[in-house]
Amino acid sequence: MTTFKAFVTEKVGEKEFKSSIQNKELSDLPEGEVLVKVAYSSLNYKDALSALGKPGVTKNYPHTPGIDASGVVISSKSDNFKEGDEVIVTSYDLGMNTWGGFSEYIQVPSNWVVPMPKGVTLKSSMELGTAGLTAAMSVYKLIPHVSPEDGNILVTGSTGGVGSIAVTILNKLGYSVVAVTGKAEKADYLKKIGASHVIKREEFLEGNQRPLLKPLYAGVIDTVGGEYLATGIKATNPLGVVTCCGNAASFDLPINVFPFILRGVSLIGIDSQNFPYAERVKVWNNIGASWMPETLDEITEEVNLEGLEDKVNAIFNGQISGRVVVKL
Repeated sequence: MTTFKAFVTEKVGEKEFKSSIQNKELSDLPEGEVLVKVAYSSLNYKDALSALGKPGVTKNYPHTPGIDASGVVISSKSDNFKEGDEVIVTSYDLGMNTWGGFSEYIQVPSNWVVPMPKGVTLKSSMELGTAGLTAAMSVYKLIPHVSPEDGNILVTGSTGGVGSIAVTILNKLGYSVVAVTGKAEKADYLKKIGASHVIKREEFLEGNQRPLLKPLYAGVIDTVGGEYLATGIKATNPLGVVTCCGNAASFDLPINVFPFILRGVSLIGIDSQNFPYAERVKVWNNIGASWMPETLDEITEEVNLEGLEDKVNAIFNGQISGRVVVKL
């Protein structure tokens, strides 16, 4: 019988939740075809919502959050994986209503498991995690339509996990990146990781009530939604492409049809949770082959389970820049 540690959130009152590190046994894990000993996980905004008991992510408690995990296969009922394989598990229902990666072991369906690609390690895969995968998916959808020669690419929410990694990947692929941030003190950080130019949030949103803005960007990777997404669309060049993957600012899109019918702008949604498996594998392989950011260590902070609760509160309050990796 293997005893292991897991970060567990419990409901202790009508609207009160408490997290603690608890000892668990393998028999406590849900049914699944692949048992993985977790090496690393990572902290995402969705994990904070789950760990704090906020509505919209996790329905039933007690629960172990963590939408990301990397580790080594201990046992497998699937022919696709064998003992000793290094793997990545992200998205689907992991850490939402299924036992997640803030645990030394997870047990999951085999079709949630991605073989570790060449060029990616257990740690670097979680330095990226769902945030990095989402950023890479956004780039993957953008680059067939927009080349570096077409002009600047705008990235909103650029100090966050998705935004930071999008900036670094785009820079590595030769794109000129304009980063939008509400944190003026992070301008040097953004330039260090690959931004050519940094715009303050107030400057970017100025005049955004107009139906169209001066076309400035060949493409946009938006990570926050709301008026940021609307402003980016209005300022996109004719036939430019905009991807969107988040709603931290708002889930509403206050915009008219002019950018779409007068400039031919395309808007592409990014759904990292249910991104098709074959495409998911392809994006991870792209990361391993040539997209791996060279500044991961500069945008990543490592904690263990004991230090996780403080970071949960910090990311929920917008006090985290870059990525937090959880070492199991």
